[in-house]
Amino acid sequence: MKIKNTAIKILLLFLPSFALIGASPKHPFTMEDLLAVKRVDDPQLSPDGKWVAYTVGTADLKKNKIIRHIWVISSTPGGKPRQLTNGEEGELRPRWSPDGKWIAYTITINSTSQIWVIPARGGKSKQITNLSTGASCHIWSPTGKMLAFVSHVYPDCVDDATNKRKIEELEKSETKAKIIDHLLHRHWTQWRDGKCSHLFTISFNPEKPKIEKAKDLTPGNYEVPPFSLDGPDPHAFSPDGLEIAYTRGPDPSIKAWSTNADLFVVPVDGGTPQNLTEANKGWDGSPVYSPDGRYIAYRSQKREGYESDVFRLFVHDRTTRSNEDLFSTDPSSVDQMFWVGENLGDMYVFTKNPGRTTVGIENRGDHYPFRRCLLIPALHEGNFFDLHASRDGKTIVALCQSFQRAPEVYRLDYQTTNEWKMTQLTHTNDALFASYEMPQYESIEYRGAQGSTIQAWLIKPPAFDKLKNYPFLLWIHGGPQGAWTDAFSYRWNPMLFAAQGYVILMPNPHGSTGFGHEFTEQVSGDWGGTCYEDLMKGVDWAIAQGFVDPERMGAAGASFGGYMVNWMLGHTNRFKAFVSHSGVYNLESMYGVTEELWFPEWDLKGTPWNDPEGLYNKFSPHKFAANFKTPTLVIHGELDFRVPISEGLQLFTALQRQGVPSRLLYFPDEGHWILKPNNAMLWNTTVLNWFDLYVKDK
Repeated sequence: MKIKNTAIKILLLFLPSFALIGASPKHPFTMEDLLAVKRVDDPQLSPDGKWVAYTVGTADLKKNKIIRHIWVISSTPGGKPRQLTNGEEGELRPRWSPDGKWIAYTITINSTSQIWVIPARGGKSKQITNLSTGASCHIWSPTGKMLAFVSHVYPDCVDDATNKRKIEELEKSETKAKIIDHLLHRHWTQWRDGKCSHLFTISFNPEKPKIEKAKDLTPGNYEVPPFSLDGPDPHAFSPDGLEIAYTRGPDPSIKAWSTNADLFVVPVDGGTPQNLTEANKGWDGSPVYSPDGRYIAYRSQKREGYESDVFRLFVHDRTTRSNEDLFSTDPSSVDQMFWVGENLGDMYVFTKNPGRTTVGIENRGDHYPFRRCLLIPALHEGNFFDLHASRDGKTIVALCQSFQRAPEVYRLDYQTTNEWKMTQLTHTNDALFASYEMPQYESIEYRGAQGSTIQAWLIKPPAFDKLKNYPFLLWIHGGPQGAWTDAFSYRWNPMLFAAQGYVILMPNPHGSTGFGHEFTEQVSGDWGGTCYEDLMKGVDWAIAQGFVDPERMGAAGASFGGYMVNWMLGHTNRFKAFVSHSGVYNLESMYGVTEELWFPEWDLKGTPWNDPEGLYNKFSPHKFAANFKTPTLVIHGELDFRVPISEGLQLFTALQRQGVPSRLLYFPDEGHWILKPNNAMLWNTTVLNWFDLYVKDK
């Protein structure tokens, strides 16, 4: 396959550190301030490029949830934002109709979401779906006369009426027992109850919007889409509106331990689906059609079972029915991509890198003429994400954030090959942050395991004095294939802790993403090895700076970060206190209770009963429980199906039984993440009090 007269513009977004200078500081950043910050999200550029729809979330302490509403603002700088929706339960996922006259969105009531539409200029909303199994992840057809969406249905039910009867029977049943005959029977925070995600279409009459009958395009027991991976939508309409490309999961019998997903196409009126990527046994999905409809770009992972494999960019030629790899030589994973322009058009491809500022792009000659287009010179003041381009590709809207500032909507205008003009469109939280005294931070590097350069973020308290000695906290990210990036967090916010007088180090050790895939892959099969060494050398580096008190140090982490805290419990006594949130404790029991089995099977190289390298035994923190001495706060949620509550309970039991000072913070209504505002308040207060008791006041 050869694409002629096409320039693929590879826009590599890197995340350098920066410090925003605000107005005169008034008071240190507190938990109350964090809850007051409004959450700007999901910017969507209108088809004519003149408007941006987005959501703004506000913490409602009475309801103990984040309520989000849809706003619209002009894409011309200086516009005044206008609130479009104000429902009691909030609204999500605004999506413009192709003619720009309507915005479709979802409302969730009693855990069931439905699709509504509202005139883009404002007016009365109209409900257009009413399925007992709900509707979500909607997209418009190019004609605007149809929408596609996802609903979680019982695969043996032929229509919504039978789905509804089955739901009602279960609700009325005198027993809540479940009969289960397959794995992945629960996922993240929810029981599946035999349901399966399917792709539906529904007609839309712009002259008289109303609830229409939906059509199931993917009947059967396959998941459409399968488990979620961050990135573009899992389905897309062809430009002529006659076909839908979608992402389908593996055979139901292996979906708990296989990451294989394939890209399918099916006519919008139903029919026999066609598998476009059957030869690849890794993950294929996130389709994006070229403007002329000949090509489908998609993201692809090569290795089955490895959810953190690098995402390559592939293109399927609908004429020749061939697939070709366009972008796999760069170590960064493809994050977003979309076509712009007329006919075949150009392609924008975005990748992320949290710690580096330079990159080389291979020029593959006249086959695919790459054009170097680094945004670093123009975008040095922010971490940009969730990007959306205008049809001509000259304007991009995106969210921009940093450790010090919550996301706001920005406009990026193409100037030259290496230059984009950056303009802030929304100012939702400007007044709030002008009143906060935000700690300062910087990106640092030190020598880690195997002589590697390790990037980390150093967060300093307000009025920092390098001649003083400060209490110190080591923060360890999850994953392990993840990274600390220059991003504002509503859950683990280092600014909040630094404002209380702590120096915080947030390393990106071996296993972190964004520093080349070889660096990321090193952690698989080596959980307690080089990653642990990297973290300890980071602590050594911090002490060597002269402003960290080695007698007042603590460490905290969640998920894999919690695992690493649990590992440290048995391997070092240099810390005065630990916080282990949703941490993996017993690798053998963890395998038996988690839902996505592909993860431990890849990272630990097998199953507990087939452990050729002995990794389940070698790297399990519970094997070293006799060494536990450090005071530890254990945090876990009952609805955490990724690292189930049994892991936290085992850790707490081992600590208590040996007389180690310990406390359990248990959330019956939370999963892997603490999301409810009042729970977040308790979480931060408890963690800060724990460190104040054992670290700060020593």
